[in-house]
Amino acid sequence: MRALVTGASGFVGGYLLDALRAEGAEVFGCCGPGDRDERYRTIDLSDGATLRDALERFRPTVVFHLAAQTYVPDALRSPIETYETNVLGTARLAEAVRAYGGDPPPRIVFASSAEVYGARDAGEYPLRETLDVRPANPYGASKAAAEAILAGEARSFGTDVVIARAFNHIGPGQRESFVVASFAAQLARIAAGGAPLLLVGNLDAARDFLDVRDVAAAYVALARHGERGEIYNVCSGKAVAIRDVLRELIGIARVPVEVREDPDRMRPSEIPLSVGSPEKLRARTEWKPRIAVPRSLAEIYEAAVEKEPR
Repeated sequence: MRALVTGASGFVGGYLLDALRAEGAEVFGCCGPGDRDERYRTIDLSDGATLRDALERFRPTVVFHLAAQTYVPDALRSPIETYETNVLGTARLAEAVRAYGGDPPPRIVFASSAEVYGARDAGEYPLRETLDVRPANPYGASKAAAEAILAGEARSFGTDVVIARAFNHIGPGQRESFVVASFAAQLARIAAGGAPLLLVGNLDAARDFLDVRDVAAAYVALARHGERGEIYNVCSGKAVAIRDVLRELIGIARVPVEVREDPDRMRPSEIPLSVGSPEKLRARTEWKPRIAVPRSLAEIYEAAVEKEPR
C-alpha cells in the first residue's frame, strides 16, 4: 500500500500514519498551509494544483482524506468556512484524483462523521448506515454534502470511494477543545495545584466513544477490505454518558473538585444520544475495538499530566 494522508498533522492523522507504517505501508503525509509542520508536505484544499502535484509525486494506491474543520462549535461560528474546507475541499480532492488517474486509480477513504445522522427517534438506535442523513449543525451538514459529492463521483466516473462514518473518538493528544480532553486537562491543572473548579457543558448527553487507535485501525481495514461505494460506521456499538466519563476521570485523578456548568460550553443543537452499529464494518473487515474506554481515559489523563509544568 502507498498511502497519501491529508490532515496528517491532525489528531487522527498521526495515529493513522503510525498504523499504516506498522502494516508496512509507504506513507506520504500532507498538511494544510496553516499547519506549518515540516514533517509533511503542504497542500491546499482550495488549490487543485497542489493536490494534483502531491498525487503525481507520490503515486498513491489509496488516499485517506482526513483534512477538515472538525470542531462543531467552530462550524457554528463560521459555517461558510467549514463548507469551503469540508465540502469544496473534498470536491477538489476527488477531481484531482480523477484527473490523476493511475493504474489502477487510487481508492479514497473518506473520514466522515456520525454527525450526519443528527438527532433520531429512540427506535432508530443503534444507528445504521441505511438511515437517511439529518445533520443538526453545519459540521454535520458539511460531511453529509461531502459524502454526497463522493457518491456522485463514484456513480458518474467510477471513482473508488469508501466512506467511514466515525463516531466520537478519544485518545492522548486530542485538542483541549474536545470534551474528554478538556476534562483531563482541567483535572491535571487541579492536580498540579490549580483551583479545584472544573467547568462542564451538558453531562446528560451519551456518546459512542472509540479510542483513536481503533479508529485508525478501522480506516486501514477499510482501505484494504472495504467495498467500493459503501458507507461504514466506525463505532463501538455502546453509548457512555458524558457524566460517567467525567466520574471515571475524577476517580483516576483522585483530586477534590467542584463541577460547575458553563453556559459557554452548551451547544444550541446538542444531540442527546449518538450510538451506532458496527456490524457492517465487522462483517466486511473483521475489525473490532481493542482499547476499552477506561484504558483510553487513563492514558488521556496521564498525557495531560505530562503537559503540565513541573
